[in-house]
Amino acid sequence: MDIGVLGGTFDPIHIGHLFVAEEVVSQLNLTEILFVPVGQPWLRVNSPIATAEQRVQMVSLAIANRPCFKLSTMEVERAGPSYTADTIAELQRRYGADGKLVFILGWDSLVELPRWKDAAQIIKMCNLVAVPRMGYHIPDPDTLESVIPGLSQSVILLDAPRVDICASEIRDRVAQGLSIRHLVPEPVGRYIKEHKLYITS
Repeated sequence: MDIGVLGGTFDPIHIGHLFVAEEVVSQLNLTEILFVPVGQPWLRVNSPIATAEQRVQMVSLAIANRPCFKLSTMEVERAGPSYTADTIAELQRRYGADGKLVFILGWDSLVELPRWKDAAQIIKMCNLVAVPRMGYHIPDPDTLESVIPGLSQSVILLDAPRVDICASEIRDRVAQGLSIRHLVPEPVGRYIKEHKLYITS
């Protein structure tokens, strides 16, 4: 089976994440998408605002009733910084020869891939699918190939969906008392309100 892996801080998970997952499933005919909340993201300067438990719970609420969307807590359970190479290697061991892994990332993250731990090994373990990020141009395959040989053959560049939603905007709106009704799934919105997440005062 073909399995998509969508990692992220998910602080909070929002409609854009779900649009991306649905588009990738549709275009690549994947069996399922694994949502993998990070524990301690090594490239992020600031720690997540919501706790790991809260972010896991929000992902669980967001993907409920979507049979092909699954939650993995492997990164939040792992001590220390979260590295994609370690996650993909562990998933390979879990699924064995029956699982073909496709790692989902944004155009912006693809450009940053040379900075990732064991980037050359990642593209040997799985294929990549890169989706649009607002404000970024589609990466040039030749440039990517020059920094990581083999990368252009391992990545699929999608031009949809183009979603102009980011978690920081959602956090800011909550802090200002503004509605996030159409930015997050309804159960996630209720969870944020009930737990008073992202309220600074």
